[in-house]
Amino acid sequence: MEGKFTLKIYRGEEGKQYFEEFELERKPLYNLISALMDIQKNPYNKKGEKVEPVVWEMGCLEEVCGSCSMLINGKPRQACSAIIENILSQSKSNTITVAPLSKFPLVRDLYVNRQNMFDNLTKVKAWIDTEGSSTNDFGPKISQAKQHKMYTLSTCMTCGCCSEACPQVSKASKFMGPAPISQVRLFNAHPTGKTQKSDRLHALMQEGGITGCGNSQNCVQVCPKKIPLTESIAVAGRETTVQAFRDIFSIEDRSKD
Repeated sequence: MEGKFTLKIYRGEEGKQYFEEFELERKPLYNLISALMDIQKNPYNKKGEKVEPVVWEMGCLEEVCGSCSMLINGKPRQACSAIIENILSQSKSNTITVAPLSKFPLVRDLYVNRQNMFDNLTKVKAWIDTEGSSTNDFGPKISQAKQHKMYTLSTCMTCGCCSEACPQVSKASKFMGPAPISQVRLFNAHPTGKTQKSDRLHALMQEGGITGCGNSQNCVQVCPKKIPLTESIAVAGRETTVQAFRDIFSIEDRSKD
């Protein structure tokens, strides 16, 4: 483990990006965030030049907030759980290449703006309205099997890895990506959230919704939380089809009145 390694970072602003290399000491259980923090404290590149500290985003540092997503040796993942020694041994190289996610607007260096993901969660009403649902009685029971499935879906941290891996998601496309679709499945499964099920399904039936999925299944391969995203997309596809038929027959029924 003794020795040094090179961190090759694709940094800069949109249209002015460049690679810059930093040499760091190898340490036990050293993760990528720690390496970036060391560069921040001592911002000298491999040539010995003092440079601007690298910019990135982080929060919880325990793979819960999703903010430190970036491309590490070409794969979208969380920097806080990326152990340097593991990456070096897997790649059999002494250099780790780091770059910002490419499917979101670049702010600077490794920091991107994921606001589009949050906007799409708003579109699909990824929450449960509690107004008017309060009661003095116990809430509806949810089986343990259903709770387990819902918990897995609830671990989504809007990190953007699934969107980064999806070939249908780009700065030019309107496809909302796998995460919001999976959240529709989560909130529609809740007994109280089910009251807005049709609203969420109608959101998926609009441009940029479920029909934008090309079934590449890349998303499920890179999800840090192992969420069954392709299963969620399949469920959402069936439910939007059923909703479409309900809408058609509802219109026909009203026309007869």
